[in-house]
Amino acid sequence: MRYRVEQLAAACDVSVDTIRYYQSRGLVPAPEREGRLAWYDERHEERIRRVRALRQKGLTLAAIARVLGDGGDEPDADLALAVAAARGEIAQGELLTLEDFAGRSGVPASLIQAVEREGIELGRTVDGEVRYTAADIEIVRGALRLLEYGLPVSDLLALARDTNEAMVGLAARAVELFDRHVRKPIIDTSGSSEDAAGQLVEAFDVLLPAVTNLVANHFRRVLLAEAEERLE
Repeated sequence: MRYRVEQLAAACDVSVDTIRYYQSRGLVPAPEREGRLAWYDERHEERIRRVRALRQKGLTLAAIARVLGDGGDEPDADLALAVAAARGEIAQGELLTLEDFAGRSGVPASLIQAVEREGIELGRTVDGEVRYTAADIEIVRGALRLLEYGLPVSDLLALARDTNEAMVGLAARAVELFDRHVRKPIIDTSGSSEDAAGQLVEAFDVLLPAVTNLVANHFRRVLLAEAEERLE
């Protein structure tokens, strides 16, 4: 069966712009051309449905490219799925526009955008458009409570910027250590891609909560020590 782009969009329940966006990212192959006409077929329909299913699991388009075999080591596909599962709040619940998100959270859209300009990404790009989830509402409500207790907006944004810079640097170092000392040795020494994939996912599932708890508990301890010193 052959489709025009509008027919393919209707069959897959996506917009024409989404199909073209996927093509621009190399996730959907180009259509066959007959003069000025572009034709799609079942292969394109299957690929679009696959991309959509992986997006619903929370994978980024770059990770989807790996899963679909457009580059990278085969065991990385399962690791990408494990990372996406750990970020599961992306796939849960209704996707909201900025206006809907602001209305439900009670936080002005201008404040949400100001926080994002400082590097704290609350929204996620889904098919080329920024969307928010209900899981992020408590984050922005927490920021609003800080303002209600008298913290100036300028200081809150500066704190957000400094926190983001520190966290990005720390996360980059942690990922580099995982890549160098865990991922690469597993891929190099495993007997098969399936064994490597299983070991990578197991290592990630163990190390993610360990590192997260280590950082969170250490920050809490340091924060309380600073507060105690200030009171003295």
